[in-house]
Amino acid sequence: MKVLLTGFDIFKKEKKNPSWEAIKDMEDIYFEGTEIVTRKLPVEFKKAIEIVSDLLLGIKPDFYIAFGLAGGRTTITVERVAINIMDSKAPDNSGYTPDDEPIFEDGPTAYFSTVPIKKIITNLHNEGIPALISNSAGTYVCNTVFYTGLYISEKYELPTRVGFVHLPYQSDQVLDKNVPSYPIEFIKKAIKVVIKSLISEYNEQNQQK
Repeated sequence: MKVLLTGFDIFKKEKKNPSWEAIKDMEDIYFEGTEIVTRKLPVEFKKAIEIVSDLLLGIKPDFYIAFGLAGGRTTITVERVAINIMDSKAPDNSGYTPDDEPIFEDGPTAYFSTVPIKKIITNLHNEGIPALISNSAGTYVCNTVFYTGLYISEKYELPTRVGFVHLPYQSDQVLDKNVPSYPIEFIKKAIKVVIKSLISEYNEQNQQK
């Protein structure tokens, strides 16, 4: 079994991005029978689309989970829906500011996540980790990456099931802010639970065959 994880580079005035800080060492952690591949994505609409497409077509993982920062959210949030739109008042790191642009001209309006989101939430709760399902991944680069993963997997008939998880700030990002955060080790614990949930799902499916 192969799992691809992506996180994002820093953006705006932030010096860190927990979506990358929390996954960058996951390749070195042993998950029985599972190969973990981690990659960092730029906070750029067009380049992220290109990189995610190439990664999925090259690696053909069983699961692809993208992680992103949702500063201000109080919990880990597992996204349910990706929509075919890029729209932002703030430019990405390349200076690009899309205005109601489709991600793929031939793509459907939306996709649902293809990973077991309720199982992931249940397993996070069982480990004492606050988590909720979110029905909006926004219209910025996070949603674009999520939608791209689902679009490429469907179009090229890949075996890949795709999901997206938004993370709150890590604690050392908010020393002078009055916003929710979690220690980076706690966020890493949550990501390990997500990975183990995928392994469980994969094993259960194989047993039914």
